[in-house]
Amino acid sequence: MVKIVLATHNPHKVSEIRSIFFDMPVKLLSLDNFPEVGEIEEDGFTLEENARKKASLVYRLTGITAMADDTGLEVDYLNGAPGVYSARYAGRNHFKPSSGQPDYEANNAKLLKELDGVSWDQRGATFRCVISIVGPEIDKLVEGKVRGKITLEPKGRNGFGYDPLFLPDGFDMTYAEMSNSQKNMVSHRAIALQKAREIINELALKSSSEE
Repeated sequence: MVKIVLATHNPHKVSEIRSIFFDMPVKLLSLDNFPEVGEIEEDGFTLEENARKKASLVYRLTGITAMADDTGLEVDYLNGAPGVYSARYAGRNHFKPSSGQPDYEANNAKLLKELDGVSWDQRGATFRCVISIVGPEIDKLVEGKVRGKITLEPKGRNGFGYDPLFLPDGFDMTYAEMSNSQKNMVSHRAIALQKAREIINELALKSSSEE
């Protein structure tokens, strides 16, 4: 069984990844298992830079293959913002001190304010997820992206982040109105994770053949 360290403390991300990898011959760990790693600053200028920085650092510190993602919501009307700053769009002071996680409500409120009065046909957006996998003899990036629209108000109570505001093309429900299983079939992270599954499955097969 291959061990993979998920380079995050975010329980929502860990839960999504576990549900998609449930049938894989891997043991998934998170940074909660490695408190010595500490917080990793996402100071890259692109999603790719942030994802690879996190995966590379966690692999170097733990010696275990690491997987990291960075996700951004790119709104057409805002010239691609919030993009790489999606998690801290409302400002660094809006991170919840108790958990170190983003204040999702504050981020959503700011986005809606920025789009106040913007017509429906100008509310197009792309949700992107970039995943980096770094380990012995492996350094790969995969991406998933989904087009959609930003709703006029939050809808739904499931999910996290901008899920209540993102209506993917071809659907009449936001991510937050979908069940976990529905979202995990169509989301940007799910698309990226399916690509990551193929890479990790190759690692598992290689590992078993060498035993």
